[in-house]
Amino acid sequence: MSKLFDCTGKVTMVTGGNGGIGLGFAKGCAQMGGDIAIWARNAEKNAAAKAELLEAGAGRVETYIVDVSSEQAVIDGYAQLKADFGRLDCVFANSGPPPRYDSVFDMPTKHWHDFQAVALHGAFYTLREGARLMVERAKAGEPGGSLVACGSGSLYQGLAGKMEYAASKCGAEAVIRCLAVELGEYGIRANVVAPGLIITPMMGPNPDAADKALSAIYAPQTPMRRLGYGTDFEGIGAYLCSDASSFMSGETVFIDGGYKIRP
Repeated sequence: MSKLFDCTGKVTMVTGGNGGIGLGFAKGCAQMGGDIAIWARNAEKNAAAKAELLEAGAGRVETYIVDVSSEQAVIDGYAQLKADFGRLDCVFANSGPPPRYDSVFDMPTKHWHDFQAVALHGAFYTLREGARLMVERAKAGEPGGSLVACGSGSLYQGLAGKMEYAASKCGAEAVIRCLAVELGEYGIRANVVAPGLIITPMMGPNPDAADKALSAIYAPQTPMRRLGYGTDFEGIGAYLCSDASSFMSGETVFIDGGYKIRP
């Protein structure tokens, strides 16, 4: 494959990659010929995602049941990935539950801690252990690699009652900036992809109804006049996995139809 975003021979691992934004990111890499590893906890959805990614053009796809809130599970997951693929080129730390409350006073402390265990601590484990494999490869003579975290509009906008969500995203963005500085000498870049309002399976059992209701409210406020979908992350996935992004690091890229700069 002789394209600018060629991902042939590159291995991309996506947490929460069996649907929504994660699957969109993975599908972009797959269409450019990359190999894909999916970490998620639903075996049926994993199988469906594998079939879709292979049809899209992935060289190879493997799925794994990995709970990213467990540091040991992440370490073991990477050990299996390395045994299966022999290398790691791109990580998208995307796993995280949706926010659940509308007021700080309604949020139980246990929920705060449980949420961070996946969305913040899990992202940290995922990025750190992925970076470890990339540095190992760089020291063996092949530098390079791409670490990506999933952000959100809450990086710049206050959301009433959603502080567990916003805190995890802001924390992950800070982790990415630190990784970009520390790992640049190995040719490893680190960036954040920050979605706007995206229609995903997390919207509930009836995403079409959610799409219609939310579009009526938010589409008129968005310069592109629509909401986002998982497919909107295919391009940024291919770009960040490929060598085309080899001099971009420490950045946050908003995929939000212009919502951040709306008048």
